[in-house]
Amino acid sequence: MADKLALFGGTAAVDKAAHVRWPVITAADKAAVMAVLERGIFSGPLAPEVRALEADFQTYSGAKYCLATNSGTAALHIAVAAAGIGPGDEVITPAFSFVATAMSVLEHGAIPTFVDIEPATFNIDAAKIEAAITERTKAIMPVHMHGMPADMDPILAIAKKHNLFVIEDAAQAHGAKYKGKPVGTMGVAAGFSMQSSKNLSAGEGGLFVTNDEELYKRANRTRMFGEDTNPRDPSGFNPARPLDADRAYDSQSVGWMYRTNEMTASLARSQLARLEAANEQARRNATVLSAALAKLPGVTPPVVPADRVTCWHKYRVSFDASAVGVNAQAKRVRTALLAGLRAEGVDTVLWQTQPIPGQRVFQERVGFGKGYPWTLVKADYAKPYDPASYPVTQHVLDHSLCLFSQSFPLAPQPLVLVAQYGEAFAKVWANLAELVEKTPA
Repeated sequence: MADKLALFGGTAAVDKAAHVRWPVITAADKAAVMAVLERGIFSGPLAPEVRALEADFQTYSGAKYCLATNSGTAALHIAVAAAGIGPGDEVITPAFSFVATAMSVLEHGAIPTFVDIEPATFNIDAAKIEAAITERTKAIMPVHMHGMPADMDPILAIAKKHNLFVIEDAAQAHGAKYKGKPVGTMGVAAGFSMQSSKNLSAGEGGLFVTNDEELYKRANRTRMFGEDTNPRDPSGFNPARPLDADRAYDSQSVGWMYRTNEMTASLARSQLARLEAANEQARRNATVLSAALAKLPGVTPPVVPADRVTCWHKYRVSFDASAVGVNAQAKRVRTALLAGLRAEGVDTVLWQTQPIPGQRVFQERVGFGKGYPWTLVKADYAKPYDPASYPVTQHVLDHSLCLFSQSFPLAPQPLVLVAQYGEAFAKVWANLAELVEKTPA
């Protein structure tokens, strides 16, 4: 007989005290930030830590150009702007992502067009992209979901056929590779995030990358009030007068203030030095956990195609309760699993519960007010986005959960804890019928 569940008075399978909280801050990280405070230079596009971070990430990512921003969303927005995408244009993106993907499109007056995902990798289904293309489509924005690269070859082929830009949302995918190519270098541009939960963590921040010099210049203009500046030319920067850089103060176009600051950049550089080691530990942990979960009937650990390397930003497990004789509604099973696993000491979260187009901002299409930008092409948007049009996304969300969380992700955890997670899931799964019956709906 299976062990008694902790939820019903049994002993928890996981030592909660063994969890390592993210981000991991070292003495080197603290020293890097203190060096900024001692230097007394805190901001500016030509400030030393910002320029050094951009150079470091160019080398790491394999891209020719990099701009540091104050968020991953900003990095995506300046990519959209640099590509010349504007009001009324359409950008194809997956129905499963964080809302920032679609927001970066809206922020430049363009309209997101959502496409369903693949059930195995949780990425945009390339086979469904062409059906979503219209005369207004200007770009495809695939997301490397949970650190897993999207299937880029067919996406790039479709883009070439229809003369579309490809902008990669690599917010969760630092260090991931597709057929040996680093994510972020296959489209015309990409955006990475440095928000606290990301594999490269600096509190808040983002990184725009491209191999196109003209896109780089246009993105930089959008990043800084529409001004034309050269972030690679520090000649106008005087460290003795860091707040008085030589600028024309002549905005060429509408722009934002998307720059980051020196303390964020210094922390990011310090974390970047350990990024590959953290990614390798995440891969080790995932291998151990997946081997344990794969033994359980009806439980599917994350799939990693042979041609891809993931960085395991999130670890999403799919389940089919009918495989163990439990025929209950999926959300009821999911609720019971969360309760049972958490009682065992497992840190588990849902992270999204509906397709992005199901969110209120897209259902009501308020936009910037009075329905903009949808009102630009009102005749084609008479009906709201229909979440039922993305059945794979909804099925994935109803039949899965993430083991480990953003506060306690997979990467830094010790192997003994990872093994306990496998044991805890097996214990809960073996008692699923009792758990579903006793857990309130």
